[in-house]
Amino acid sequence: MAKPSASGSMGPMNNAASGNQSTEKAGSTRKWLVVLDDTEECAKAVTFAAYRARRTGDTIALLVVIEPGQFQHWIGVEDIMRAEAMEAADKLFERYEALTSDCGKIPVVRVVREGKQADQIEALIAEDSEIVILVLAAGTSSEGPGPLVTSIAERGADAFPIPVVIVPGKLSNEQIEALS
Repeated sequence: MAKPSASGSMGPMNNAASGNQSTEKAGSTRKWLVVLDDTEECAKAVTFAAYRARRTGDTIALLVVIEPGQFQHWIGVEDIMRAEAMEAADKLFERYEALTSDCGKIPVVRVVREGKQADQIEALIAEDSEIVILVLAAGTSSEGPGPLVTSIAERGADAFPIPVVIVPGKLSNEQIEALS
């Protein structure tokens, strides 16, 4: 199991192309970054990014951030918990890569990082100049747009050197395809 580097990346898993997607097109270096989680709205962000990437010939970077604090136990327990977190990340990748496949042949890159989610998103964008757009989706509950959108918005308009797209969580896949 790869240990995270100082930047929070997880070694070999970071930027490894997925096996069931086509490889990047020659000259195509633009990536649409989508942060994966178990929320319903995450599928909306992936769908929007997939349709846009298909239209523009770009790549999708799927990011899973393993939050700190999950591994604050004895070494043996820490290793087991990290392995379980990586297994959960693999399941997220598989689910959302299948969703991108439904939209067409779109190159996908997997990225796993360890740390605070908003910090890791910001660091990845700073490290990878090929990432040109961050795609998020707003939650549909009356409690607000969701913790990720809220934490990104709290950083202010100048927090990221790239555009941040927030897809309304109530859009249908047909509406998302039409917009993209």
